[in-house]
Amino acid sequence: MLTQVVSSPAVSLARPLSWRWSALPVLLDSQTSLFSSLSLAIFHYRTGVVSFCSSPQVSAESGDVFPKESSKRGPPESGLYLVGTPIGNLEDITLRALRVLKSAHVILSEDTRHSGKLLHHYNITTPLLSYHKFNESQREQTVLRRLKEGEIVALISDAGTPGISDPGTELAKLCVNENIPVIPIPGPSAFVAALSASGLATDEFTFVGFLPKHTSSRKERLMVSANEATTQIFYVPPHKLLQFLEETSVLFSDTRRCVIAREITKLHEQFWRGTLGEAKEAFSVHKPKGEITLLIEGKAKPAVETPSDCELEKELSHLISNGHSLSSAVKLVASGTSMKKKTVYSIALRKFGKQLESEEEDVDLDSCKPE
Repeated sequence: MLTQVVSSPAVSLARPLSWRWSALPVLLDSQTSLFSSLSLAIFHYRTGVVSFCSSPQVSAESGDVFPKESSKRGPPESGLYLVGTPIGNLEDITLRALRVLKSAHVILSEDTRHSGKLLHHYNITTPLLSYHKFNESQREQTVLRRLKEGEIVALISDAGTPGISDPGTELAKLCVNENIPVIPIPGPSAFVAALSASGLATDEFTFVGFLPKHTSSRKERLMVSANEATTQIFYVPPHKLLQFLEETSVLFSDTRRCVIAREITKLHEQFWRGTLGEAKEAFSVHKPKGEITLLIEGKAKPAVETPSDCELEKELSHLISNGHSLSSAVKLVASGTSMKKKTVYSIALRKFGKQLESEEEDVDLDSCKPE
């Protein structure tokens, strides 16, 4: 991408995104807003930086923030579209998500009033239909019928990705069973955002989400997480944070590191880092508000002690004296320790090689004696 600073005046292009079009009379003909040979997007976003890149066309006259359909890409095909939406900051939405929401025949929404604000912000007039955990079983057949009739149905949650601790999983299963296309439109996810900035291990992790309400089921799940070596990720309601910290500090230990991510992408975003014991003390006084994603580091793997040559020789001697062959004894010792089989075998040959050779010679001589 080529980037340069310009000082030319700007006029409003798209109010919802606060983008501004920089007039460049030298580059752009008065008859056209874009080069015919290259789609040129020129945006001035608060900082006075103009970016040139090959991208879908943007209409300066209409003020439409949606890319126009190219000749190679038609409107979305019929199917269920799982559309990721912002988890706090309305700017965190993709152009593809906006295009699908605008093109859909209906948008299934967890809370129509909440989602209405997002659609209004981007001038999307697609009808909303409530779809949440209390009515999804009643809505399924209606939605399925519309999909079979060839409609485009978009599903959004209040925030984040549908089906991830939000409604959508059962409808996706139903569509898959009916051979109806299910298309993911990637977008924000609170736990992924929190994990990426946590400072904890990201190569392996377990997303638990919300814990069961019943005490026995909740503690049973926490015990499983406490013994896992991977980073554990939970969604915790703010009014249950202290209870969560009290239970985990006992099951995981006070010294286990944790990260409490609150109000991610919002104005009061906060990342608190420390141990579970420190968190319990800190939040026993301070009662946080807002959505909380809580991450706990995995259980440390115990250090494996490397046995000495003397210990290996004793184990090999014990196995061989009990009738095991050299190769069999080596395999058993290697599988029961952190030592490589090749290392154990060299020790076995050094210690017992001559002894085994003499035993083999005795066996050969005995086999030659007449009966």
